[in-house]
Amino acid sequence: MREGIAVAGTIAVDEIKRIDRYPGKSELTVIQSIKRSIGGAVSNCSIALAKIDPNLPIEVVTLIGDDEKGRFLRERLGQYRNIDLKQVKVTGDTPFTDVIDDSSDHSRTFFTYKGNSVLFDEDTIDVANLQAKILHIAYLLLLDSLDQTDSEYGTKMAKVLKRAQDAGIKTSIDIVSENSDRYALVVPPSLKYANYCIVNELEAGKSVGISLRNSAGALLTRDIKQVLYRLKELGVRDWVVIHAPEGGFGFDGRQFYSIPSLQIEKQCIKGSVGAGDAYASGVLYGALQGFDLPGAMKLGTAAAASSLLEEDSTSGIKSYEELILMYEAYPKKEQISI
Repeated sequence: MREGIAVAGTIAVDEIKRIDRYPGKSELTVIQSIKRSIGGAVSNCSIALAKIDPNLPIEVVTLIGDDEKGRFLRERLGQYRNIDLKQVKVTGDTPFTDVIDDSSDHSRTFFTYKGNSVLFDEDTIDVANLQAKILHIAYLLLLDSLDQTDSEYGTKMAKVLKRAQDAGIKTSIDIVSENSDRYALVVPPSLKYANYCIVNELEAGKSVGISLRNSAGALLTRDIKQVLYRLKELGVRDWVVIHAPEGGFGFDGRQFYSIPSLQIEKQCIKGSVGAGDAYASGVLYGALQGFDLPGAMKLGTAAAASSLLEEDSTSGIKSYEELILMYEAYPKKEQISI
């Protein structure tokens, strides 16, 4: 009998460097501190899920290098007894990201080295040997081999998702945020074979050609329902979920939902890296446990909020029971009607 969640795709080491202020071109700035943490969807989601439920079986499917960064990732993931590393393969260089944390405005700039993520292809995931009920793959637009076109399915990613569904596994996708016109080509084929699509407002809008923020950065709430509907219409079987700082928005094919974000004091927010992965982890855990969509979104909302309380992507994540209490206890932002 299938149980648990498999997380496949990109993994990385985050080198977080705090600076006084971001320099202009050719200028010098001082690094105040350096902190290393795990990064990428595979490590973020698998550890978030392990912390939400220490008894949940989690399978990790990724590539690491035979290098110091790869050993660091394996050691960190290995600290959790419910994370299975049997499908972790060793090849090439471990990806890493330099995260430049600007103390002046708390913004973050990312410089990433893809490393062996470009080698993650349709044969990396051994679907036949997965035990999971849900396979979550991230990120579209960042896995070069899976983003390639396929004559039958549209993309290699879509082919892998179809293979998983045929094996009786529900599928979930996430997308990386980038400033490009690739969304319309790469994303729709995978939506046909996804049970769950959990993305942020920028990724959702670009995937269907409808911007959800104006030039001033304000959320265009009037268009959220249309974007949710369009993503579902492109083939998502179960849930489409859009998460934004203002709140979460979902569609299950019958009803639209709007769940407000938790109101967290600005001085309590230590970092936002990994909040999207924490949100997705909460929603997927809810799906696995048979929650309805708004219940899963509330858990995702609390998981994302808890991740903001620490600098790195996973240290702030709490257990399921603590997240439920957190969602009930914290004040909420104003609910947005869609």
